[in-house]
Amino acid sequence: MTTTTPPESVPLSRALAPVAALLLGTGLLYLGHGLQMTLVPLRAELEGFGSLTLGLIGATYFAGFLAGCFVGPTLIQRAGHIRAFAAMVSLVSAVALAFPLVVGELSWIFFRFATGVCISGVLVIIESWLNDKSTSRTRGFVMSTYVIITYLAMTLGQLGVAIQPLTGFALFSISSILISLAAVPVALTRSVQPAPVPKVRFRPLRLWRIAPAAFVGAIIAGAMAGSVLSLSAVFAVSYGFSTSEAATFAAVIVLGGAMGQYPFGRTSDFVDRRLVLLAAALATIAVSVILMVVAGSVSPGIILGLGFLLGFVMLPGYALAAAHAYDWTEFEDIVETSVGMTLLYGLGSTVGPMLASVAMLVIGPSGIMLVVAVSGVIIAAFVLLRIATRNAPAEEDRAEFDLYATTPIGPAPNEVDVTPLVPDPDDEADIAMREDEPAV
Repeated sequence: MTTTTPPESVPLSRALAPVAALLLGTGLLYLGHGLQMTLVPLRAELEGFGSLTLGLIGATYFAGFLAGCFVGPTLIQRAGHIRAFAAMVSLVSAVALAFPLVVGELSWIFFRFATGVCISGVLVIIESWLNDKSTSRTRGFVMSTYVIITYLAMTLGQLGVAIQPLTGFALFSISSILISLAAVPVALTRSVQPAPVPKVRFRPLRLWRIAPAAFVGAIIAGAMAGSVLSLSAVFAVSYGFSTSEAATFAAVIVLGGAMGQYPFGRTSDFVDRRLVLLAAALATIAVSVILMVVAGSVSPGIILGLGFLLGFVMLPGYALAAAHAYDWTEFEDIVETSVGMTLLYGLGSTVGPMLASVAMLVIGPSGIMLVVAVSGVIIAAFVLLRIATRNAPAEEDRAEFDLYATTPIGPAPNEVDVTPLVPDPDDEADIAMREDEPAV
């Protein structure tokens, strides 16, 4: 048997050193943002906002995030990465303080929309910067580290809602402080700014023709995730959970999603990705139906366990759909597919909370799980239809699962490399040059 010597791996310290401060800023941003994601709906319910308003507050954040995919690159081209970053982070921080000052349904809807626009723009900057400071050999590791940091920070941020009473100013102030601190590493950098963010066309009909299962999967996965991420804490409080228990319920869903990304994605490297997506959808249906039936009649511990399991089987749905889309995409069209899938996910995330709020108004808190279950049925039925009418791509055409490229963290209109990493002889010189750069 012939053995080959693998290329010398890049030490982790060398891969992360140029972006360590930027990753720190990302963690702080998501700590404050995660806190706000759980705090706003809980405080809105405490203020007496109706179910429809709660759904609209959740939907307008994702609508703003969707708009930010188009607004963000324009601002960056106009002002540059650092100035645009500072401006948008400042706006998000200011809006966090505006919530307790101007308590009202219309104002909070507007505040969440503005937050979505700015968070989207900030993530464009972060991701393009990370791409610019990575090489072909280190990009996968750097981007996967970024995804893990965002999930963990969001989970911890959601738990922070329990450290102070929901009433008053304190929690919003903590959120504002954390978000403001995120700007410090970027504002103080001496590194050269990344290249301008490219503008890419969004052609949904073309994406539909390339991979219908991915198209539908992205929209429906967004609807499920948007519903649960926006209203899970309200669901828990409605069944008698305390503030800390409701925050934990919301957090374990995100944690479960983070834990499920790689197992589902890696499994889909060896079998038809649509079969894995079908399995995830069926599991999501089962867990959501169980939650709908037993909520209010079992202990909080069981509900928390089911919440973790729901996130584990539901949130990887987008990653599977995106990976399937990449399998059918030519390499030169990868960026357009990436942006298209993210926008479809954002569209679903905008519609989902509205549907869930209507269902909660009609049948009670369990309506959110009904929306998730019905969404799972739609994905499962459509995927079965596609499996029956189209074969899976040939083995040599399948892209290896990439944690970063298939995770809906940000709009990411940047270079996305979903091909296996191939050592580049120029990388050693590139890495050496980057080591001499100031860390960002």
